[in-house]
Amino acid sequence: MSIDDESSAGPVVDSRGLLCPAPIIELARAVRGLPNGTVITLLADDPAVAVDVPAWCRLCSHDYLGAEPLERIRPSTGAPEPAAAAYRVRVVVMN
Repeated sequence: MSIDDESSAGPVVDSRGLLCPAPIIELARAVRGLPNGTVITLLADDPAVAVDVPAWCRLCSHDYLGAEPLERIRPSTGAPEPAAAAYRVRVVVMN
């Protein structure tokens, strides 16, 4: 299953263009109130997010499911845009 397949079943937070700590803050806001087991996808291009998301998942007891690079080509030049990735997190609600 690809990120696209799984993210279509759950919410997507697009934080591309934002720098740390904004992507994690946006993710934390989006997770609030979601049911247990929901898979949420964070789109981000800040390199720090690759470390921040797994650490945040450990701190908050959510399941980090991994990341998949997103490749986009600039139409004007044909060159790749700055690296971005889709980070998947499964919500774990503690009672």
